[in-house]
Amino acid sequence: MSGYSLSALGQWRSLPFFTEAWPYLQEQLAADTRQILPPAPLVFRALEQVQPGDTRVIILGQDPYPTPGHAHGLAFSADAGTRPLPRSLSNIFKEMQEDVGANPTTADLGFWADQGVLLLNTVLTVPAGEAKGHSKLGWQALTAQVLDRLSDQPRAYLLWGAGAHKAAMQVDADANLKIETAHPSPLSARRGFFGSRPFSRINAWLQARGDRAINWANPPEAP
Repeated sequence: MSGYSLSALGQWRSLPFFTEAWPYLQEQLAADTRQILPPAPLVFRALEQVQPGDTRVIILGQDPYPTPGHAHGLAFSADAGTRPLPRSLSNIFKEMQEDVGANPTTADLGFWADQGVLLLNTVLTVPAGEAKGHSKLGWQALTAQVLDRLSDQPRAYLLWGAGAHKAAMQVDADANLKIETAHPSPLSARRGFFGSRPFSRINAWLQARGDRAINWANPPEAP
């Protein structure tokens, strides 16, 4: 399978995963005859767009959206023209409206990444129509190494659902802001996601440390 590139990973390229695990994992992807999402050039987009030193907030997802045309390499995000919104993202926007009084008008969260929000899925690929279909390929080793790399200074962690809680178990809740709630999916959002006010809480924490708040709701207008 062609199209995978490590050339834009910057400092993330030094993680042991890319030497030790990626060659095998790439073979497994090449042997899979199903449609793989997101498209190969977008698989590492979250890491390419936010370098370690620029990462201020980490949001962990599960695996990419399994609906063709939705996944584009950033957890919970989709291309701007995606309609209707993925259901988890729709719930995220509902909570944001309640929390900060506004929400984005499209599914594209790329402007979050531009502000240092790492939108990382714990599994970076999925067969079309088969959620969790690649959960046993070994992607979790990359997540663990990314989180270890980011343990060098305090950051905000937004952990939605049991999978994210487990992946970030070693994150120090005293040194970092660690918000753990139910997943925003329709199956679980009412079990603690709604009402958690994560966006204002993260901004209050950032500003208390002398850092700038995240603009969650309003993408900058294109020049």
